[in-house]
Amino acid sequence: MSSAFPDPHAAASTLPEVTICEVGPRDGLQAEGQIIAAEDKVAFIERLGAAGLRTIEATSFVAPTWVPQLADSAEVFAKVRRLEGVRLPVLVPNELGLERALDAGAETIAVFVSATESFARNNLNTGWREALADAEAVTSSALAAGLRVRGYVSMCFGDPWEGRVPVDDVLTVARRLFEVGCSEVSLGDTIGVATAGHVRELVGRFTPVERSRIALHAHDTYGQALANVLTALDGGVRIFDSSAGGLGGCPFAGSATGNLATEDLVWMLEGMGIHTGVDLHSLIATSAWMAQLLDRSSPSAVVRALSA
Repeated sequence: MSSAFPDPHAAASTLPEVTICEVGPRDGLQAEGQIIAAEDKVAFIERLGAAGLRTIEATSFVAPTWVPQLADSAEVFAKVRRLEGVRLPVLVPNELGLERALDAGAETIAVFVSATESFARNNLNTGWREALADAEAVTSSALAAGLRVRGYVSMCFGDPWEGRVPVDDVLTVARRLFEVGCSEVSLGDTIGVATAGHVRELVGRFTPVERSRIALHAHDTYGQALANVLTALDGGVRIFDSSAGGLGGCPFAGSATGNLATEDLVWMLEGMGIHTGVDLHSLIATSAWMAQLLDRSSPSAVVRALSA
């Protein structure tokens, strides 16, 4: 009997290679109300690696008072840091977080800033210029220690306090992160309000070289995440953040719902002939397992369809 679903692995790869940055263990779990045990976080990361994901954001070395869901970051990272063939970036908020990441043996860190003043004040307790200066200092220290640095820019499309974010503001922040040494910069649609037209406008303002080093971090609040990915892909972006099972959102922006689900992204890319290296069925099983731990269903359309 033939399957009711198309085979996303059927087409041969004809398009440039795409990198998926899996953010479920950090960005996903930090936004969940339930705290997952350290051993389950370790198993989650190991299962994601076994499914073929090669960049997995493992945790965050942030103060437990701010993000209690990731209070066990050192314990978790110590148990996964030797995963073969998997890059494990960790988020650090400041110099103290960098020290903890270095002590844990991290090789890649991520710093984060905001493209808007309001979100910086509400999320980082400082202005966006001050937050950018702090990120620059952490980046400089990390590079001096031989680490690779990824940059995150939040609120690149819309801000719950300020509305639509000017493209020039995003360009200013992203380019500054490139200037100080970030190897790539992830543009966050933090509250999920981006549309294909806005993505096309923003991506088109970057140079071709810059486009090869930017990532799109999409949220699916309005059901536009895949359309936005496709638009960015057509514009030359080749790095995309996603979260297994659509975990997470943004705990500091109330209107934001889940991240783009990795399964939905893989299904689309493979169907286009872009090989991801991800075993979709293994990934679905992992996300279904995590959904059980969280005692809720997965918001991923592909997980729901193929695990029914």
